[in-house]
Amino acid sequence: MGADQHLDLRASIASALEWWSAAGVDCEIDDAPRDWLAHGRAVEAAVAAPSGLPETAAAAPLPSTLAAFVAWRSGPAAPEARWPGQPIGVQGDAASGLMIVADMPDREDDRAGALLSGQVGQLFDRMLAAIGRDRQSVYIAALAAKRPPAGRVTDETADRLAELLRHHIALAAPTRVLALGNAASRALTGLDVAHARNALRPINQQEGKAMVVASYHPRFLLERPAAKADAWRDLQLLTGETE
Repeated sequence: MGADQHLDLRASIASALEWWSAAGVDCEIDDAPRDWLAHGRAVEAAVAAPSGLPETAAAAPLPSTLAAFVAWRSGPAAPEARWPGQPIGVQGDAASGLMIVADMPDREDDRAGALLSGQVGQLFDRMLAAIGRDRQSVYIAALAAKRPPAGRVTDETADRLAELLRHHIALAAPTRVLALGNAASRALTGLDVAHARNALRPINQQEGKAMVVASYHPRFLLERPAAKADAWRDLQLLTGETE
């Protein structure tokens, strides 16, 4: 009990939100009754107040080449431009045929300047090795180029980020996509990981079609080791060992 009991309240709150998001909780509750049927009216009212994305940026055509788009995602017109921190770019080889999409950078990623670092990254590297891959033989990107202030992708930005991710996939033209975590899974399949697993789900592209496999993020597997067996089956589905 004599140890330093200093507690970073912001970090603790963000960690709790992240845990609940991974568990599938994606809306807030309170003690007061709510008129849930009024949600549609609230959405209509919200159309007049966009999610912080400049109107000119939202209306402008997206870059039509992969290199230009990747650069644009780190620029001032990206939805995350006003968030704190530095954007974290893509890694690996876009021509590899396998694109891996994380939901967002972790705190360790902010410090390392690369996605899927630290203990999460060590587990991720072992997952890649299990299917005969490494970071140089896959293409790694994130739904959000920066870590959201609350540690989760909110409804305000989810649709725009999903639109950008689909454009990114169309430009990279992979044949298989591994979506790690609920936010990435929702962006590509419309479902949480628990409901999107065990299936190859198509994403139509400008040229050809990619098949998506949704699975648990390595950070979730570190907290719930029992889910590793399911993650292994997802990887086998991804590589075509099971269909």
